[in-house]
Amino acid sequence: MIKLEFHDVTVRYAIYNSRSQSLRNQLINIGTGGRISQEVRNTVSVTALEQVNFALKRGDRLGLIGHNGAGKTTMLRTMAGIYQPVSGKVIREGRVSTIIEIGAGMDPELSGFENIVRMSMLLGQTREQIAAATPRIVAFTDLGEYLAMPVRTYSSGMTMRLMFAVATSIQPDILLIDEMFGTGDADFQTRAEQRMHELIEGASIFVFASHAPDLIRRYCNRVFRLEHGKVREIGMSDF
Repeated sequence: MIKLEFHDVTVRYAIYNSRSQSLRNQLINIGTGGRISQEVRNTVSVTALEQVNFALKRGDRLGLIGHNGAGKTTMLRTMAGIYQPVSGKVIREGRVSTIIEIGAGMDPELSGFENIVRMSMLLGQTREQIAAATPRIVAFTDLGEYLAMPVRTYSSGMTMRLMFAVATSIQPDILLIDEMFGTGDADFQTRAEQRMHELIEGASIFVFASHAPDLIRRYCNRVFRLEHGKVREIGMSDF
């Protein structure tokens, strides 16, 4: 059974060596959207998510909205298991894939082929799975012989194409995306959009953080608004 549930989930982290508390608290409030509290001298605690409860099931397409720093990326990382809550419980059943920080683990000194293996392993793929997926990744990048060369010789567009191809090579049960993006020339952007559409359609649960209302309405059937560590479900017409 595919599902993703939060039960009274709180995510909190400390900022050390904090001085000039009045000014710093204002800056942190702007930057994180979380609730600020004093812990010990020169340390403040940011509560990014506070006692969050919800349940997602097969067929749910969830949009996360809120100002910059409201906690959308923290929510996605907690859903994925990258962040662990200080209290509460996260229940996830199903294969999870994230497109949050694509290119994690890329080494510019290694070749494109070597980075395909490296990044795929960090995504949890076995060597057998990587070997099976590599021909599709190679074809999608359209980088040809450049894949045998060190990534440091690539242009920024070529590097992004490689990262995107690896990040989207897995069809998950639960797909988590932090903003849509365009990369490369018009032809590649068209293929990238088609790949994203296929991933979304194939996922049982889809969660999408975005500032673009049109994309939320296009892809989602539920919406959560995040503000100061709190999460509230709103109607599709209320944003």
